[in-house]
Amino acid sequence: MRLTVIGCSPAWPNAGGAQSGYLVDGPDGRLLLDCGPGVLARLRANAGGWPDVDAVAITHFHLDHWGDLVPWIFGAAFGPGREAKRPELWLPPGGSKRLREHGERMSFAGQIDVAFDVREYEDDAAFDTAGFTLTPHRLDHYSELTFGLRVQNHAGTLAYSGDTGPSHRLVELAKDADVFLCEATLREPEPAERGHLSEDEAVEAFRASGAKRLVVIHRPDELPLSPDVERAADGDVITI
Repeated sequence: MRLTVIGCSPAWPNAGGAQSGYLVDGPDGRLLLDCGPGVLARLRANAGGWPDVDAVAITHFHLDHWGDLVPWIFGAAFGPGREAKRPELWLPPGGSKRLREHGERMSFAGQIDVAFDVREYEDDAAFDTAGFTLTPHRLDHYSELTFGLRVQNHAGTLAYSGDTGPSHRLVELAKDADVFLCEATLREPEPAERGHLSEDEAVEAFRASGAKRLVVIHRPDELPLSPDVERAADGDVITI
């Protein structure tokens, strides 16, 4: 299993950065976790034309995690993606309706099924796609329906937090994982409703989970990080 960080910016992009997008390669397929703004262009640059992926899985419907599905749909219908294979698109419960409602407002509803084979996952229900087994875990992210994704094959386990506040479910998501991609957006914990983690909270979840390696994502460049905590950068490649 090989993980490539396509983009790891928070909701506002770091200078020159792309927002959330993580490409997982295995012997039996390629999986993209989230597809935020800037991700499609970088995938195109790496592919020399149009992205070659077997599946895309979206954690939630905040724009920085799904926004580049829109140009992907247009490009697959009218542009260089017309001859490309149609990836599976895995969305949270009710996600197909939400995507199609956005499509009605933004004039791409008729092209969704040209671009993607749209499916929905369920909380705690494992499913197979692109040669991996994924298990979604419902997490806390303000009022937005949000999931972390646990990705497994014969080589190992990757846990991806998406966006989340602290919870025992986050620890379960990362339990004994080889790599824990965990957000740490905040300088300090939020005083009321929770939707993101501070550095200390990400480290605490990592230690409680027994995961082998923590890689912090979704963190503004302006916020420092302890030197003993690994910070992702766009373009990083991690072998699992």
